[in-house]
Amino acid sequence: MPPVARPKTEKPILAVTMGDPAGIGPEIIVKALAQPAVHRVCRPVVVGDVSVLGESLRFGPQGLSVRAIEHLERLAPSTLQIDVLDLGLLRPGQIRPGIPGKKAAKAAVEYIMEAADLASSRLAAGIVTAPINKEIIHAAGYEFSGHTELLARLTKTKHYGMMLVGGGLRVLLATIHMPLKKAISSLTVEKVHEKILLAHRAMLSLGISRPRIALAGLNPHAGEGGLFGKEESAILEPAVLKARRIGIDVSDPLSPDTVFYWAKEGRYDVVVALYHDQGLIPVKVLSFGQAVNVTVGLPFIRTSVDHGTAYDIAGKGKADPRSLVAAIQTAAALASSSGGRKNG
Repeated sequence: MPPVARPKTEKPILAVTMGDPAGIGPEIIVKALAQPAVHRVCRPVVVGDVSVLGESLRFGPQGLSVRAIEHLERLAPSTLQIDVLDLGLLRPGQIRPGIPGKKAAKAAVEYIMEAADLASSRLAAGIVTAPINKEIIHAAGYEFSGHTELLARLTKTKHYGMMLVGGGLRVLLATIHMPLKKAISSLTVEKVHEKILLAHRAMLSLGISRPRIALAGLNPHAGEGGLFGKEESAILEPAVLKARRIGIDVSDPLSPDTVFYWAKEGRYDVVVALYHDQGLIPVKVLSFGQAVNVTVGLPFIRTSVDHGTAYDIAGKGKADPRSLVAAIQTAAALASSSGGRKNG
């Protein structure tokens, strides 16, 4: 049921996906969208099921309500009302918090696809995603390994990247969700060069006119001149030289055990890390539960929380909404700074 008209508003409209209905997504959405700080910067609309979100209202302030809408021109959210583009995929009581299943997983995928349609058609300035569970998604018959890969497939985006922002760091990953052995073997001069370019563009979108990029080495001490590995000289250094030829300010491969320290101290604006845990460990140590995932390279803005579905605490009122609030605020800032992505 695609919306038929774009509503007029001075604030960017953000489509917030409900994530896995059996996880903490509904709870953190209720808690986040009840905060005035969110409504000061955007007009949020949840893409999901009213029947599920309504069951989480007990975790919000007294008087909070949800309202099902069919078209975005009816959008009128407030701190005491959450508007939901209701896909009607689930019945009341069909999903139990903390109990994952294929129906919940399939609904989560449909939420993402609908939100992507809204952003692709510019009815929304961007999307903010609550967490899904990759294992359950696979069990439900889907082959993609995460939000990022699905959105890239839906938009036919070839060059994209995952950037984590938090704890004073910005870290863009050269490889994402794959076994470490495969991640290392997949590194090429072209791939690393592409991620350096994406990092440069991401910083420009954040208003940094002359981005300073740090490239993490793969091996201890960035290979120590070949003593601990050849990837730095064979892959990373040629990628750096290629980027410098077009005017990009990027470092030589730096020792992975110090590069994040120097970035946090302000020497660099962003670090390109070579595999998932190399980049995410420092970010999560510094800002677990408050960091933001930004997908770079898509034709629209997408941010996400930095945590998973947390089935163990789903439905118990313990979930922390701060990462979702930060993700919404980041998406709103990106939408406002990009001019043309702002509705109205």
